[in-house]
Amino acid sequence: MYYYIWCDESDKHGEYYSNFYGGVLVKSEDYDFVLRESAAFVERLGINEEIKWQKVNEHWFDKYSKIVDFVFKLLSDGKIKIRIFFRNNQYVPVGLTREQIRKEYPMLYYQFIKHAFGLQYSNQTQEPVYIHLMLDDIPLKGSDKEEFKNYIFRLNFDESFRKANIHIHKDEISEVDSSKHIMLQFMDLILGAVCFRLNNKHKIKDQATGRRGKRTILKEKLYKHINSRIREIYPNFNIGISTGCNDFSDRWTHPYRHWAFIPTSSIRDISLSKGHKNSPCTSTE
Repeated sequence: MYYYIWCDESDKHGEYYSNFYGGVLVKSEDYDFVLRESAAFVERLGINEEIKWQKVNEHWFDKYSKIVDFVFKLLSDGKIKIRIFFRNNQYVPVGLTREQIRKEYPMLYYQFIKHAFGLQYSNQTQEPVYIHLMLDDIPLKGSDKEEFKNYIFRLNFDESFRKANIHIHKDEISEVDSSKHIMLQFMDLILGAVCFRLNNKHKIKDQATGRRGKRTILKEKLYKHINSRIREIYPNFNIGISTGCNDFSDRWTHPYRHWAFIPTSSIRDISLSKGHKNSPCTSTE
C-alpha cells in the first residue's frame, strides 16, 4: 500500500497568519482513478494551462468554481484527503536558537507530515504502508535540501510510525514541478483561498481608487464558494482554528482538516491580532 502525498506552500510571512502548508493524500488503490478523472475533467473544461490561485479572474472564475466542486466530490467520495497547516502570528515562539530559526522550514514540514494526516491511525493491517512525498519548489539548496530530506526520513524511526508500519524511502521524498501535477494545482487553489482570507487580502484596496479591484472581489467570491463546500462537511467550520476531533483517529478519517499550529513554547501577543493590527492597503491586481 502506498500513500501519495502532494504538498504545497503559501505565505511564509503573512500579515496575521504565516507558514502555510497544504497537502493532498491519495491512496494507491485510488491513485489511477483520481489522476485519470482529474485530467479528464480539466480537459473537458478546456483548461490547457496551470491552475493557480493567482490566476483567478473573470475568464477563469466559472471554471475554477467547477474545479472546486470536483475536488470536494473527490473528498466526499473518500478518494482524497486535504490538510491545511498555518501559524497564527499572535503566538510568538520563544527560546528558539538561531539554528532553530534558520531551520524553520524543515522543522514545520516535519510536524506537518508527522501529524496533519493522522498517518499513525491509518493502518489497521499488519501490511507495510509506504509514503511517496512530492513537494512543490523546496526553497532550499545544496546541503540544506539534503538535510531537509534527512529530517523527513527520520520519521521512519518515530515510534508511532514504526507501530503503524509506515515507511518513507529517501528517494521518494521528491521535489516536483506543479505544472505537471494536477493535485498540486488543486491544492494551490484551496490553499491560496485560505491564505487570502486569513490574511484579510479580501479587504485590499487600490491606493489610486480607494476601491477593491475586480480580481480581489472574484477571489473573495471563490473563497466563499470553497468555504460553503467545507461547511457541508463541518457546518460550524471556523477557518482560523484547528478542526475539532472526537478521537485522535479523526485526524486520519476526516476528509478535510485545518491545523492552526501553536509552538510549544510561545507567548500570545494580542497586538498582532486582526482586531488590533491594521493592514496596509496595497493592490494585488
